[in-house]
Amino acid sequence: MALKQVSSNKCFEGFQKVFEHDSAELKCRMKFGIYLPPKAETGKCPVLYWLSGLTCTEQNFITKAGFQRAAAEHGLIVVAPDTSPRGCNIEGEDESWDFGTGAGFYVDATEDPWKTNYRMYSYIKDELPKLINANFPTDPERMSIFGHSMGGHGALILALKNPGKYKSVSAFAPICNPVQCQWGKKALGGYLGPDASKWEAYDATQLVKSYSGSRLDILIDQGKDDQFLSAGQLLPDNFIAACTERKIPVVFRLQQGYDHSYFFIASFINDHIKHHAKYLNA
Repeated sequence: MALKQVSSNKCFEGFQKVFEHDSAELKCRMKFGIYLPPKAETGKCPVLYWLSGLTCTEQNFITKAGFQRAAAEHGLIVVAPDTSPRGCNIEGEDESWDFGTGAGFYVDATEDPWKTNYRMYSYIKDELPKLINANFPTDPERMSIFGHSMGGHGALILALKNPGKYKSVSAFAPICNPVQCQWGKKALGGYLGPDASKWEAYDATQLVKSYSGSRLDILIDQGKDDQFLSAGQLLPDNFIAACTERKIPVVFRLQQGYDHSYFFIASFINDHIKHHAKYLNA
């Protein structure tokens, strides 16, 4: 899996880079952003994976979130992959903003014509970490995950479905209960078929109800003025209730006046980096 460097910019004495590679899992060319802190020049560092939301590429987080200063201070490598396969020439992949291109939903599709390429769950869980660990000075035993919106959903399900794999998880405005919201019904129905019971394997609220793995401390920030919260797309209350019932620790912060944008993410990103650094011993 050869890597080709697309860009490199010095940032807080480290480097923000973008690479591309041919993905065996997704059967297309993929890009990812990676921030290498100054500490990476002299030793192995923990890795924090960021999953972005609908319509995003690898660029949104690395250019808008302003996470690099905190990542440099804590010595964290931060990886930001794309949100879906690209250029697969699947009929209908570019017809809507919330399904297909830019909307992989971090699931492994089982339905035609999506199942050959749309395998973002396995790409994030297996292929990408192997690629990162083989090419960068990482400590494979110290890995965490976070994300925003659709990517917050991705971070939560990856942590809940793989107990012990990630040291910590956090999310900004995650889609918490996709089987119950329009975004989720459209995406999961399209990728996984009409049997809604199969969707539950990718629903954080459902997964929490049967979670029996190692202790997981979850941090969630949610803007109170988020238009998608009021539209019933995110449903954090359902997730909080399920966590409370199972006694799974979750810190949920409803942030007055904030919306769904990267201005919201940039305002609290340092808290999330600190949250992960604590569990990654960074």
